[in-house]
Amino acid sequence: MKGLRLVARIGTLLVLSLLFAMPATARPVMVGYFPAFKGLEAGLAATPIAHYTHINVAFANPDASGALAKDGIMTCMGGGANGAVSIAELRDAATRLRAKGAKVLLSVGGGHIPGCSGDWAALLATDARAAIIAQMLATIDAAGLDGIDIDIEGKLLTAIDRQGDYTPFIAALSKALKAKGKLLTVATASYEGGMIPVASVRYFDLVMPMSYDAIGPSWGQPGAEHSTYAQAERDLALWRARGVRPERLVLGVPFYGYGFGALAPGGGFNDLFARHGDAVLSVDLIGPACAGCDYITFNSPATLKRKAELARARAGGVMVWEITQDTGDQLLAGTIAAALLPAVAN
Repeated sequence: MKGLRLVARIGTLLVLSLLFAMPATARPVMVGYFPAFKGLEAGLAATPIAHYTHINVAFANPDASGALAKDGIMTCMGGGANGAVSIAELRDAATRLRAKGAKVLLSVGGGHIPGCSGDWAALLATDARAAIIAQMLATIDAAGLDGIDIDIEGKLLTAIDRQGDYTPFIAALSKALKAKGKLLTVATASYEGGMIPVASVRYFDLVMPMSYDAIGPSWGQPGAEHSTYAQAERDLALWRARGVRPERLVLGVPFYGYGFGALAPGGGFNDLFARHGDAVLSVDLIGPACAGCDYITFNSPATLKRKAELARARAGGVMVWEITQDTGDQLLAGTIAAALLPAVAN
């Protein structure tokens, strides 16, 4: 009996050692940006979100004093019933979105900072950042949100980092959010001058490279595509090399396309599908991609499926900009979900 007990104990220790040696596996995430600026209530009513694990409501910015909200109204966040979004509308949105199983975050900043915003660079300086962090915490508490998403991009990001304020801000915000059990995520470009600094990486729960916009209305190489599979591969490799753990790395994909020449400006996939029909289901181009040509560059469901499979193999999930550009039956979201986690996609 003693020998049997010893064998059983050794077996138990072996099992435990194997369990601790194996990396923890988590269900892949599917993050969707919800553009409140298009109309919060209308968007909520018209947009199914069944497949998403996280919804980032975009975008909020502080006023010149650093306040995100005053008297129950967001100071610089359009899309509410009376123009600006109210805290009550955010709380209602969070309740409705969370009922579908998603965590709901407030996304701050944006690719184009509106005129109503204060100067982020000044507001994140050493003597000012505590106040804006307090504002963020108060806002998500009042609205019942699950965290903050940072979407400070391009030249503004670079300026803040060069003055030495980006990583200290993120570190302080992360500490404050974690004390409340809240999330901190970030969207980032993957080019020099548009990337979050490596020093800040460890503070984010999710790092989401925006693997799109390689070409647009006024930038990029004429004739190029704006979001290729090869770009997705490069971006995931880049951020793995920059220290992002695979389970925290989330591949950004587009639900829109850019048009050039006679096919400008492009549009959301739902619009492209309505105009071009089944032609958009298996290819990523309408027209020939060349300088001076008439063409639209986008991601078809076939390409999004491949990207989701790539993200499942090399990262922790997929991020979508933005969910209202899907078809009414969630063709794109359903395609991604089925590839990310086939067993539970339906």
